[in-house]
Amino acid sequence: MDKIVAKLEAVDRRFEELNEIMASGTGAWQTLAQEQAAISPIAFKFREYKRTARQLEETQQLLKDSLDPEMLALVSQEIEDLRKQHDGLVQDLKVSLLPQDRSSEKNAIVEIRAGTGGEEAALFAADLYRMYTRYAQAKSWKTELIDTSQSDRGGFKEIIFEVSGKNAFGRLKHERGVHRVQRVPVTEAGGRVHTSTATVAVLPEAEEVEVDIKPDDLRIDIFHSGGPGGQNVNKVATAVRIVHVPSGMMVVCQENRSQLQNRVKAMALLRSRLFDIEQRKQQDEITKERRAQVGTAERAEKIRTYNFPQNRITDHRIGLTLHNLPGLLEGDLDELVDALAADERAKQMEEAFA
Repeated sequence: MDKIVAKLEAVDRRFEELNEIMASGTGAWQTLAQEQAAISPIAFKFREYKRTARQLEETQQLLKDSLDPEMLALVSQEIEDLRKQHDGLVQDLKVSLLPQDRSSEKNAIVEIRAGTGGEEAALFAADLYRMYTRYAQAKSWKTELIDTSQSDRGGFKEIIFEVSGKNAFGRLKHERGVHRVQRVPVTEAGGRVHTSTATVAVLPEAEEVEVDIKPDDLRIDIFHSGGPGGQNVNKVATAVRIVHVPSGMMVVCQENRSQLQNRVKAMALLRSRLFDIEQRKQQDEITKERRAQVGTAERAEKIRTYNFPQNRITDHRIGLTLHNLPGLLEGDLDELVDALAADERAKQMEEAFA
C-alpha cells in the first residue's frame, strides 16, 4: 500500500500545482484544464481516503479506554463501518491508477464470420448478430450495417456492422474471439448434436486524425450492390470497394442507398482496421506476445461455448457458466460482460501492484 500511497500523493501534488498555475493565469489554460479534469476525481477520492483512514485510527484509539458495554458496541460498529468504507476506497483508488484504455469510450465495429460447421455456422453467426443488436438496443446504442454476405438458409457467412454509443467498444471488446455452439442443426435429420463455430472481431472506431491515410494509397471502385435496398440498388451503382494499396487491405460497403454513405462507412472500417493493426504492434512491443484476435476458427480455440441441450453458456477465459442461454441470446449480456471486465481489472491490478 505504501507504493500506491506514494503514487497518489504525487497525483495530489500535481492537482494542487495545476490549481495554482491556472489561478495565476499562466500556461496553456485549456490543456491544463483537461489534465486537471482527468486527475481531479483521483485527488478528491484520495483525500476522502485519508480522512477515512484518520477517522478509523482515531476511533480505534477509543478501544483503549474503559467503555461501558453500550458504548463499546457503538464504537465497534463505527470501526466496522469505517473499515468497509476504507477498504472500498482503497479498491477504487487502485482501479483509478490502472492504465486507462482510451479506446473504451469509442464506437465499435463488429465483424462476425461463420467458422467451422458450414451452413450451421452461418446460422450461428446470425444468432450472434441478433444477440449483439438486442444488447445494443437495451443500451440505447445505434447499430448500422456496413456489409453482409448471406448463406442459403438466411444465415451470415459474414456480417460487419457499427455500434455507436457511449462506451460501446469498452463493453464489447471482450467478445472478440471464437464462439462455439453445440446444438441440433436445422440441417440435421437424425437429431444429433453438432459443434460449429463463428468468429467475432471488435474494433474501436478510429478518428481521421488517428490514422493517416494518403489518397494516393487508395484504389476505389464503385459497383452495383447485391444487398438489400429495393430497386434502387439494381439501377444505380452505389456499392463501394476500397483497397488500401500499401497493406493490401480491402473493405466493402453496400448496405446504404447512397454511394457517399457507403464510401464514408467503408473508410471508417478501413481506418478502424488499420488503427487496430497499429495498436496490436504497439502492444506486441510491450508484452512481446500477442495472439491474433480471432485465430483460425478451429473448435479448440474457443473463448465461449453455447450449449443448447443443457441450456448452458460457458466463458472459458474466466470459467463462468450461466444457465440462461435464451436470455443471453436475446441480449441479456450484462452479467457476462461485467464478469469479464472485473477479471480484466483484477489481472491489471495483480500486474501493477504485485
